[in-house]
Amino acid sequence: MSRNAAAGVVATLPGGGGGEPSSPVQKVWKPELYKIQLEAPAPCPMRCQRTLPLPPTKSTAEEVEQDNQAARLYGSEYHGLMGHLEAEHLLGLTGGEGSYLVRRSPMSDGFYTLSLRFNKRTRHYKLFHKPGVGHYLREQDKRFDSVYDMVADGLINFHMQLHASPIIQQINQQTKNCYQQSPYMTLNGRKLRALSNELGKTNAAAATAAAAAKDDASPKDVDVPLMPTQPLVSQPPAVAMDPMPLIYEKLHHFKVHTFKGLNWCEFCANFLWGFTAQGVKCEACGFVAHTKCSELVPPKCVPDLKRIRGVFGTDLATMVQLDPRHQIPFVVRRCVEEVEARGMLQEGIYRVSGFADEIEALKLALDREGEKTDMSEAAYGNVNVIAGTLKLYLRLLPVPLITFQAYPSFMTAGRNTKQAEQLQMMSEAVRRLPPAHYSCLQYMLEHLKRVASHYAVNKMNEHNLATVFAPTLIATPQHMTNLTEEIFMLSSLITHCKIIFA
Repeated sequence: MSRNAAAGVVATLPGGGGGEPSSPVQKVWKPELYKIQLEAPAPCPMRCQRTLPLPPTKSTAEEVEQDNQAARLYGSEYHGLMGHLEAEHLLGLTGGEGSYLVRRSPMSDGFYTLSLRFNKRTRHYKLFHKPGVGHYLREQDKRFDSVYDMVADGLINFHMQLHASPIIQQINQQTKNCYQQSPYMTLNGRKLRALSNELGKTNAAAATAAAAAKDDASPKDVDVPLMPTQPLVSQPPAVAMDPMPLIYEKLHHFKVHTFKGLNWCEFCANFLWGFTAQGVKCEACGFVAHTKCSELVPPKCVPDLKRIRGVFGTDLATMVQLDPRHQIPFVVRRCVEEVEARGMLQEGIYRVSGFADEIEALKLALDREGEKTDMSEAAYGNVNVIAGTLKLYLRLLPVPLITFQAYPSFMTAGRNTKQAEQLQMMSEAVRRLPPAHYSCLQYMLEHLKRVASHYAVNKMNEHNLATVFAPTLIATPQHMTNLTEEIFMLSSLITHCKIIFA
């Protein structure tokens, strides 16, 4: 059964009745580069197990001090005086992929050497350090706080060059036409329209005031033109379905940025790979992109967007770090509370999505107002809008609740026909999830179990709910053609969640 076929199953579950049609949300982010980076070897410092040899007797006091300083700077990773052949033998014999050491080459002059093992061969690099600046290989290269960080970044880049070159080539071959279909426009279209309307009203009012002033002005007052203080804004002859219907030009202020946690390019939807300086970020509006992609972004910087750049499409771990008081993102918590307060007896809850415009309006409100958003029945009388917004939030997570790494373990557990063993394996699988994903998955499954307990009225049992949520909660492979096993596995998770998370 294909993804589209699965969506068809969702639309024909028992209790179809009337109401709004189900509107499945397409995934925005592309996971391939992220999954490739996960497979990159980790840095493995090779500790020096021997007593460092004393410098040659002819060494100057300065050379002796440099050797002592290197031992203090690099610690046990420093192996003293060592030629490249000895380093290659040592790393090849006892080190694996990602192993490295720091040494002083016999012919070195003012630098040390980093020897690194990757793809079954050893590479050697001149290594420098400046106090207050950090470790680096060349003057124009990145700076790092530690050699470990430098090696981590290098291994990721080597691995990506080796295994991800076709995807990176596609990124480099993009055109400006990709902008309208970009995640940036998908996630922020409604906000841009709202800001555009506000901007249009402001400029219309300014134009009216200017015209009135012109009528009252003397000739000498009119001779001196005023310099525009706002970006160029005007109304085109024909307004298409563009989130920014006004002609608007303002250059982005992109700067190289080191991102904490996981981040994706808002232009091409691909992962920002690397350990440091993974991409660029506009200081004015917050647009995030690969350096190459940023060259294709139109000059439509909207600084006001920065204050309502929201939680939808943000990595779950990042969201939890923003508010350490809660392990569950406020969007999930608020939506679940509202559904449980007035949607448990709603026939087809979660199968019927609610109207797209109302869901987008609630999404904008949650991004703009956060936890203070009014989600009461007076504000959103149709509880399917709340349920649809929750599904939208989960669907837009760059890394699904059941992560790419944990997915195989869940599927292996689901295929086990012996229930006791299956539940044990599922308990082990959930503990492989990152803490934020573990807590949120437990919260969601327990909620869905409570929803299923009202099946006699709402017509949504564990299997029906699993059919709706499988494409949303699970990191299914891109070319998945059959969701039957995923639905069965998720149904089992919902049914036995209390035992699995005990």
